[in-house]
This record gives sequence, C-alpha cells and structure tokens, in this order.
Amino acid sequence: MSELRRFKTTDLFRFNNVNLDVLTETYNISFYLTYLARWPDLFCVQESPSGTIMGYIMGKAEGRNKDWHGHVTAITVAPEYRRLGLADGMMKLLENVSEKIYDGYFVDLFVRVSNKVAIGMYKKFGYSVFRRVNGYYSSGDNNEEDAFDMRKPLPRDENRESVIENGENNIVKPEDL
Repeated sequence: MSELRRFKTTDLFRFNNVNLDVLTETYNISFYLTYLARWPDLFCVQESPSGTIMGYIMGKAEGRNKDWHGHVTAITVAPEYRRLGLADGMMKLLENVSEKIYDGYFVDLFVRVSNKVAIGMYKKFGYSVFRRVNGYYSSGDNNEEDAFDMRKPLPRDENRESVIENGENNIVKPEDL
C-alpha cells in the first residue's frame, strides 16, 4: 500500500526516477523549495512501501477575487507506476485543499496540446479547456508548442464562471495570461 504524504526537502534527492520522463518539466532546486515553503499542503509525493517515489504533485494558490484558484504546477508519475490511479488520488488531494483550505473558485493547469494522454486524463477528472495559449512551451531553439489552460470549477463557483464552452477556440498569447 503506497502513501500519499507531504513532500520533504530530502525528496529532492530521490525523485530522479520520476523527473527523467520526457514530458515532466524539471525545475531548479530553489523553485521546488519555494513551493515547499509557500504551499506545503499543495506539494505531495506518492511513496511505495519500499520508499521509492512513485510520483508527485506540486501546486499553489493564486489569483484575486473570482480568479482565486488552485493551480497544478506539476503532476507526474514514474513510468513503471502509471495506470494505477495515482494521478487521480493526487489531483483529488490538490482539489480538496484548494477548495477547503484556500477557498478557491477553480483549479487550473497547463498541458501541451500534443499530450493527448494527459488531456484525456484531465477530461476524465472533470477538467475542460478554458483557452489555448500560443507558444506557451518553448525550448529556446525556436521550438514552441501551444498549451491548453484547463480548468475544473470548485463548489464556490456556483455559476461556473471559471469555465467556457469551446475553450480550444479561445486563443491567447502567453503575455495575456
């Protein structure tokens, strides 16, 4: 039975098996430590009984007024632990904390438009595309890829103002975010 627990600083030295995946964004240590210091209840790790890190989720609370929300900065599961429902459990935890602790209106995330598997998973979890962001992901060598900004309303958003129909056609630039 695996354990979903808060991320610890020492986990930074143990999560390479998760971070080496090509679709996982990897950040510098100070970025992870900032999240751990500011939003420790939105930064969790799934650990196997043997102590192997199976995956993690990293999030934050941000915005103002009706734009106040939880944000999934990163969620990833090591390839050997995929299709076990770990992402579902981690997303539910982040959504629950965003609702109950931060009193957010919605949870959002960004995903590469080419990542069809992740998009399908997020849709299964109740997320919908709010907008498409041109060139959100760039590798520095003129390779850019668009992102979908996907959202899931929380109970505080009674009128579902945080979601729109046909968000794939709502195209914005990164500087408009």
